[in-house]
Amino acid sequence: MVPETVSHFIGGQHAHSTLRKSYGVTDPATGKEYAQVQVGLAADVNQAVLAARAALETGPWPALAAPDRARVLHGIADAIDARADDIAAAEALGPGLPVTQAREQATRAGEEFRLAAGLITERAADGASPAPGQSGSLTARPAGIAGLITPWRTPFLAQARAIAPALAAGCPVVLKPDEWAPLPAALLAEITTAAGLPDGVLNIVHGSLHRKAPGAQARDALIAHPSVARLSFDGDAGPGQQIRLDAATHRKNLAAELAAGAPCLIFADADLDQATDSALFGAFALNGQRRTATSTILVQRPVYDTLVSRLAQRADRIRVGDPADPATQIGPLPHADHYDKLTASVRLGLREGARLAAGGRRPAGLPEGNYLAATVLADVTPSMQIFTEQICGPVVRVTPFDTDDEAVSLANAVAHPTTAYLWTSDQQRAHRLAPAIESASTWVNSHNRQDRHTAIAGRGPGRPGAAALEVAIDFYTQSLTMLIAADDTPVPRF
Repeated sequence: MVPETVSHFIGGQHAHSTLRKSYGVTDPATGKEYAQVQVGLAADVNQAVLAARAALETGPWPALAAPDRARVLHGIADAIDARADDIAAAEALGPGLPVTQAREQATRAGEEFRLAAGLITERAADGASPAPGQSGSLTARPAGIAGLITPWRTPFLAQARAIAPALAAGCPVVLKPDEWAPLPAALLAEITTAAGLPDGVLNIVHGSLHRKAPGAQARDALIAHPSVARLSFDGDAGPGQQIRLDAATHRKNLAAELAAGAPCLIFADADLDQATDSALFGAFALNGQRRTATSTILVQRPVYDTLVSRLAQRADRIRVGDPADPATQIGPLPHADHYDKLTASVRLGLREGARLAAGGRRPAGLPEGNYLAATVLADVTPSMQIFTEQICGPVVRVTPFDTDDEAVSLANAVAHPTTAYLWTSDQQRAHRLAPAIESASTWVNSHNRQDRHTAIAGRGPGRPGAAALEVAIDFYTQSLTMLIAADDTPVPRF
């Protein structure tokens, strides 16, 4: 099969790299190349920004009335629903997501655009609240061109969450998708064009996120470009910290959502059936690559052995295989480099003294591809390097604790915890410990249950919840309040 060629998308047209450089991406299930992807250079980013600037200054999108803009966003959502199978297939070739789970992500991506459409329609009906004797109006203007950098984890959903609020605010965007997952962005270009998004409003430049890899210029050029008014980054904490520094250097408004751990605390008085279900789902759903993955499980000592046994037995029964197979629960890791890194972390944990309770190796019957069985490392201690390492894959670490204070201390030792889970039947303990955990959100005796109209603290642009999405739209918006005297309003005289 001849590999597909994935080009940039600039000004409504497919565009080749300035120097016509490309790199190959491989199917994580077979290791075979399936596409050649154009490498974005600074010149390509500049062309994308020029197209976005033309769309901002002379195109119809920024000046469209909210109902008309919302109509296009609804059309994008409908098109996403219609192409859910294509999106799922693209996500299988990128991050190796099982097809059934990838379809769910496509549905959620469509909802991001629908929710954004509803919000801008509601916001358009709101006006300024003038003083007596005055009339008022509130005008929302696009903040400018938005530069978006998205990860390989659930890439289509991540791109939808980044793009929907920017488009809702009227901002043209330049998207730099992750180099390991180029196809979802290419699909998004097709979908938005078919839905009637004007040329130049969505521009895509491919290239690497990593400084030493092909195409690192694309990321750096996007951050540094003087015409880019807003930046959004979603990805790993390491490059994210560097992007924060770079954005500050160039005085850019940045919304950063860094991948982090989600400690799961299970006390001896917890409902162990529900706690086990939550811990397993959090650790292994979406190949363990979700932001809220429970890759660190802290268990009170009286039930520690029981819970480790349960986790290991259940992990051994998880089906690992071809992401295109509907029966698959865990697919391959996205890239050989990531597979090597993750398996090296497991070996390091074992050398440090962790106990392999399940997995840790390539599953039988899968001689090729980046497959790793669902892995449970028990007896992990805070002094081990594996305890604090960021895990982005089907690996869970289990650590015992004795007291409430020790549990909180261990949870806060997890690097950048944005989410935590707490399982206990003692409500006083829950109310006491939840605020002490240094996470933006903590679920008590539940798993990621959300009201989409409730803000989630610490979330960046496009995160679940209407309130959080409204904050994201605000990030891409400049508001102007105009107050006009309706009669002889007194003017103060000094």
